[in-house]
Amino acid sequence: MGRTALIVIDMLNPYEHEDADRLTKSVERALPAVSGLRDRARDEDVLTIYVNDNHGDWESSRQELVDGALDGARRDLVEPIVPRDEDLFIAKTRHSIFYATPLEYILGQEEIDRIVLSGQVTEQCILYSALDAYIRHLDVSVPRDAVAHIFENLAEASLTMMERNMHAEVCEAEECRLGERQ
Repeated sequence: MGRTALIVIDMLNPYEHEDADRLTKSVERALPAVSGLRDRARDEDVLTIYVNDNHGDWESSRQELVDGALDGARRDLVEPIVPRDEDLFIAKTRHSIFYATPLEYILGQEEIDRIVLSGQVTEQCILYSALDAYIRHLDVSVPRDAVAHIFENLAEASLTMMERNMHAEVCEAEECRLGERQ
């Protein structure tokens, strides 16, 4: 029997950057599905791990990243998805959730063999993380309505690549399996 973890990627964002306007429109649509998955994960006792960009602040803590996002341009997109105390939190420095982070070790310790990727940005961090998970022999699911994009055409191409090249399950959040599986 395998275990699944829900990974929430880069949702702590101050939205004060180039392309923020494009991204926030997509985040507005994805946020209900991302927070719904997070709530389901809690209800089904599924490990939830936030992996968030440190925005170049090498000494930032979890709370500093939360506070910085809440103080940013779109508090309304951050408040509903702030990590709970029981959620694990990892700061990352580049696009992949695996690059220079302890995530692979944590997944191994928790005997996780399947991850559900949610958050942002589909055509960047979600895509690169799915590839890195695939080469680590992890099963990957990506709920298409729980990931946000900057460029819709690139996001669609990325989802197709994840499904075809990485054998990811691309699904709707409501249909995405979280709990234990056979």
